[in-house]
Amino acid sequence: MKRKEGASASVHLIGNAHLDPVWLWPWQEGFSEIKATFRSALDRLKEYPAFMFTCACASYYKWVEENEPAMFKEIAERVAEGRWIITGGWWIQPDCNLPSGESFARHGLYGQRYFREKFGVMAKVGYNVDSFGHHAMLPQILKLSGMDYYLFMRPEAHEKELSSDLFWWESADGSRVMTFRLADSYGNHYRDGLKGKVLKHKGLAEEKGHPYMTFYGVGNHGGGPTIANIELLEELRQEQGEGTILFSSPNHYFAEMERQSPSVPVIRDEMQRHAVGCYSAHSESKAYNRLAEHRLLSAEKFSSLAHLAHGLPYPGAALLQAWDNVMFNQFHDVMGGCSIREAFEDARQMYGESLTIGARALNAAVQKLSWSIDTMKPEVKSLSKEKDWMTWEQGDLGIPFVVFNPLSWEVEAPVVMNRVVSGLQDDQGIAMQLQTVRSSRTNGSEDKWDTLFLARIPALGYRVYWAYRDKVLRPEDGDRVMPGYERRGNGNMTMQESLEHGDGNKTENGGHRGGGGKSPSEAHVLENKWLRVELQPHTGYIARILDKDSGRELFRGKGAVPIVIDEHHADTWGHGLERFRDEIGRFADAELRVVEDGPICRTIRVTSRYNRSLLRQDFSLYAHAKELRVKVQLDWREQHKMLKLSFPVNVERPEHTAEIPYGFIQRAADGVEVPGQQWIDVSGEAPGKEGERLGMALLNDSKYSYDVQDNEMRLTAVRSPIFADHYGERDDQVEFMDQGVQEFAYALLPHGGDWREYGIARRAYQLNVPPVSVWETYHSGSLLQCGEGLSVTSPQVIVTAFKRAEDGGGWIVRGYETTGRKTIARIRIPLLKREWECSFGACEIKTFYLPEDGSTPVREVNMLELALEEKKEE
Repeated sequence: MKRKEGASASVHLIGNAHLDPVWLWPWQEGFSEIKATFRSALDRLKEYPAFMFTCACASYYKWVEENEPAMFKEIAERVAEGRWIITGGWWIQPDCNLPSGESFARHGLYGQRYFREKFGVMAKVGYNVDSFGHHAMLPQILKLSGMDYYLFMRPEAHEKELSSDLFWWESADGSRVMTFRLADSYGNHYRDGLKGKVLKHKGLAEEKGHPYMTFYGVGNHGGGPTIANIELLEELRQEQGEGTILFSSPNHYFAEMERQSPSVPVIRDEMQRHAVGCYSAHSESKAYNRLAEHRLLSAEKFSSLAHLAHGLPYPGAALLQAWDNVMFNQFHDVMGGCSIREAFEDARQMYGESLTIGARALNAAVQKLSWSIDTMKPEVKSLSKEKDWMTWEQGDLGIPFVVFNPLSWEVEAPVVMNRVVSGLQDDQGIAMQLQTVRSSRTNGSEDKWDTLFLARIPALGYRVYWAYRDKVLRPEDGDRVMPGYERRGNGNMTMQESLEHGDGNKTENGGHRGGGGKSPSEAHVLENKWLRVELQPHTGYIARILDKDSGRELFRGKGAVPIVIDEHHADTWGHGLERFRDEIGRFADAELRVVEDGPICRTIRVTSRYNRSLLRQDFSLYAHAKELRVKVQLDWREQHKMLKLSFPVNVERPEHTAEIPYGFIQRAADGVEVPGQQWIDVSGEAPGKEGERLGMALLNDSKYSYDVQDNEMRLTAVRSPIFADHYGERDDQVEFMDQGVQEFAYALLPHGGDWREYGIARRAYQLNVPPVSVWETYHSGSLLQCGEGLSVTSPQVIVTAFKRAEDGGGWIVRGYETTGRKTIARIRIPLLKREWECSFGACEIKTFYLPEDGSTPVREVNMLELALEEKKEE
């Protein structure tokens, strides 16, 4: 690249300390090292007037603020002076593939607002120099988090070829950030190595026609720039010219790039591929991450509704602590599974605290709401348990069972009541189809059964179902309205309408009858209205899936095949690898058994073996859905091996799409191991039918790694490397990951046409976020027996967050477009008496601020909950 006239070929020296708070050491040691490193950096700032220090990660500053307030005050002075540079803007340097889109939003929200509160500045430059890859929606997330620039190092040049180390990175919505890939390490403190690196970068600057950055300072276990570093660089500055080698910061570098405006390419792609084994290493922490993310979002939503409906205090401080733990555990060496065993024991405890906080907040909110529903009946004079020790039912009046839906659309979902009932009606008196299913308890010969039914629950809302211990109700008897209840229309009553109209005696929903049909008699067959699934008896593989409408075979070969992969050649990270496809065996020797069989669901349990490992898959087909759900229990006893589940989709010219944080991406079907979130899809032309398209989506509740080769998708279920092994000596003292029992779930969702038309993203959320239920009793209340808390008209838009605003003056709603197509949506929150129309661009994320004062309009804000037009502080 020829240098533009007036452009500088300078080298910007970035003094930093790469600080891994956890890796080959526990977080307590990282805590200590951060304090020592910050003290060292402050000493260097005193000793060398030209020196500047750059540091990211709000969590480190918070530790110092709480533990060493005097040093924190000194840092604040250096920030104000402009020589200690705040960068990154996030809580930690996370793995940049595996956290959810909303987790990335929280890193920016809590990180940037912390910096703004404590130092009066916010980061301008996104900074993740050691993360193992960077998903393709990051440019939009960075821009909405107040950052116009980005710094990364991995993938390095040998892992991904880029036309320029400096480029505009653009996400699918059109957002751009100027991005620089480090040409060499974030460290390098040895004299000869550092000098050579600076001179190399000076040559690159002259060749490429724009300045370069050189990072220096002892890293990983902290340390930062040394006296020897700085004195060597002073010598080089005198030798080469102070105007060409500058003590600088990422802020100064990108400001110069803006002034020079070099001609650099625009790249629309994800930044992969480094450490492909990290997408699947350490299943437990990844499963806890997914569970915690969803639980905290559900807790926020219902805490908001409970506060608005009945003044329940919003648990903001507790939820912030829970997010703090989750964000910390998303650090790239924890989320990536490449730390020591002790680090994951600590992570388990942190996730436990977050999950408990989330469970308490969610329970408090739904119990507040359920207790506020009018469930009183004229016959009840006072509460009594004379009839049954488990419920408060009197006579044959029934007992209320309240089901809550945390998602932003109406769902029909299977719900299990933890006892046997003889009859069930919805809020309008419509009798529901029931199925008795095995419970998790064995309390005597009879008390080991539960009741399954299909609930239809409004968007971010609830519905009351009436359960009867003795009274038998048959759905085929027709729509029977409960005595004293009047049916009024077909829409869902909102919570606000419930408050305004509610005497508890009038409801407003058309109800839904459970489906079903005669179950197939074969012990290896599942069948409903849409699908026929046949399992191979001696292997347990799916022998066929037949689409009954079209008569098409949906698999080309056997499906759900458990393939064992050899990975003795891999370290924990999977360094230097792209694929895991060295098959050495398959689970077989299967036993098949029907464990559930009724009008709602039929389940066949397949138990198969490989060496000392045991795989149990419960294949379930429900009457209401064209979807095969599978619950997996795996007892894994292998070492240096990986388990993949294979699904060969019967299509020609396959296209491969996957969910990434707050978006999706299309990738080559080339067998490369890639990261994903809650769903992947393979679609193509129907065999022998040119122009006719079909496909299959694979949903999961806790996995992040897979590959697609041609028409075959393979979900990575588990791998078992040594803890924190970088090709070390493999003696008899090493410990292997993921030994023992783990559980997860996946689902197969066949579809015709384009995946965008079939609500794949919503269905994946439904697998991950099931309904929440509460047993209730008789009481008066201000809420009716069915209520909707939030609605969005466009099926392309998912509302992920509804929470208290950080400034305490209103509420926040965040949603995103899921299909890559523009849309118009109306969002309604009845309890706030708010309804507004908004346009979403393709793959666009939008955040709305709803002021407490209802007369003040809803306004769009960024992810920091600040006005979009507000300029970032210098």
